[in-house]
Amino acid sequence: MQMNTPPRSTIRLTRRGRIALLATGAVVAGTAVAVPLLTLDDEVPAKPTSLVIPEGYRATQVYAAVDKSLELAPGTTKKSLTKAGLKLPNDADGNPEGYLFPATYPLSDESTPEALLAQMVETANKKFNGAPIAAGAQRNAMNVYQAVTIASIVQAEAATKTDMGKVARVVFNRLERGMPLQMDSTINYALNRSTLDTTLDDTRIDSPYNSYQRMGLPPTPIDNPGEDAVGAAISPTPGDWLYFVTVKPGDTRFTADYAEHQRNVAEFNKLRKSRSPSPSPSQSQSPQPAKA
Repeated sequence: MQMNTPPRSTIRLTRRGRIALLATGAVVAGTAVAVPLLTLDDEVPAKPTSLVIPEGYRATQVYAAVDKSLELAPGTTKKSLTKAGLKLPNDADGNPEGYLFPATYPLSDESTPEALLAQMVETANKKFNGAPIAAGAQRNAMNVYQAVTIASIVQAEAATKTDMGKVARVVFNRLERGMPLQMDSTINYALNRSTLDTTLDDTRIDSPYNSYQRMGLPPTPIDNPGEDAVGAAISPTPGDWLYFVTVKPGDTRFTADYAEHQRNVAEFNKLRKSRSPSPSPSQSQSPQPAKA
């Protein structure tokens, strides 16, 4: 806060201030002496009245957001999981990833991490277990938890709402053909990062979330998807696509032809190289990505 200090001629010491100066041997002789000024009406920042959880936040980001909004020590919300009594699907095995539904939640002086997490999971259950999503999952021969897992990949990979349905279709097409998903987003989740640079070494990590080496879906969702992503997961756009790459913002290209995909990846790499320093050899593109 910026404060306006009065001119020297208007500064006056209180009786307490004079005694303090004399006690410390200070001498005032026609020279202004700097003394701490206490403000009586310091403004205390207002506590937030709501907590916004964006679509695509990972559970770790949700925990950090709750800690911050409730002014708790980092790690407090995560530690509260054991006593939150969250009503999660059996497949989740106690992991709330995917079920901390992105929305705006009211805060009060009585808000606790346990109550907020329980409200997020309750909201997710109401959204996901409703007739449209449950029926859509069944129509695609999967359960709701699998649909949420696909939605989490769609949320992480798709640049626009329109692309979400196409990304979901790529996931289904690859699963149906017995192909690994090869999604960079699952690698990022395993490494707890967010980046466009997936290296060959990255695709060799030993993790159940390594969709370059492991077949099928990852064991859990990789973030907390919103309604658009879940909708795309149960109603993917019709198409034969197996590959996609966002060459530049607003230009995501889907194809079923690997050679065409490689040309798109080459264009993506060329554009990135022109905008940034050359990557090291270990940062070259992986051999056959579904997405660059």
